[in-house]
Amino acid sequence: MIISSCAAKPPLETGAFSPSELVELQQLDPTIQLDIRYATSKNFAGRPVYSEARAFLQRPAAEALVKVNKELAPLGYRLLVFDGYRPWSVTKLFWDITPKQKKDFVADPKKGSRHNRGCAVDLSLWSIATGREVTMTGEYDEMSPRSYVAYAGGTSEQRALRDLLRSKMEQHGFTVLPAEWWHFDYKDWKSYRIQNIPFNQL
Repeated sequence: MIISSCAAKPPLETGAFSPSELVELQQLDPTIQLDIRYATSKNFAGRPVYSEARAFLQRPAAEALVKVNKELAPLGYRLLVFDGYRPWSVTKLFWDITPKQKKDFVADPKKGSRHNRGCAVDLSLWSIATGREVTMTGEYDEMSPRSYVAYAGGTSEQRALRDLLRSKMEQHGFTVLPAEWWHFDYKDWKSYRIQNIPFNQL
């Protein structure tokens, strides 16, 4: 696979890729909770960057996520999804608005994001008993040491919930991003092309 440099358009990739089959998570499992903050102003961009509050993944990743969600239910939790497939243009926007010292928390558009391939998901746990998001060691999209998987601060309960999420995700083919406890990549992400399809065309 060869990736060219890019400016205002996605990188040109050559090689063989799996056919894209982006599916909507809630169509596979309506009990997966959504909090698509990029469709609101409640995000680090400070404005909506998605026109619709929807979440998609490539089918194998989506089906694996459904299994995670089902295994969490007897423990009193559901998955709370913040983001899945992300058009490349949004990745480019995030890169452009992020200060240099915070670039570790965003993907370089010259390489593309695993979100652009439909194989990355940002999520947390949602408590069935309270009907609310649980409290983790740090907030979603928080650009601070609290976001790191190895962060030793916070409460023991927060660390336990963070570790529970990671454990269940890893059992089903996902790998956590060391700098972001909420970001997980599916094992076959290299098999799919970078895409720039808006939600309203899916």
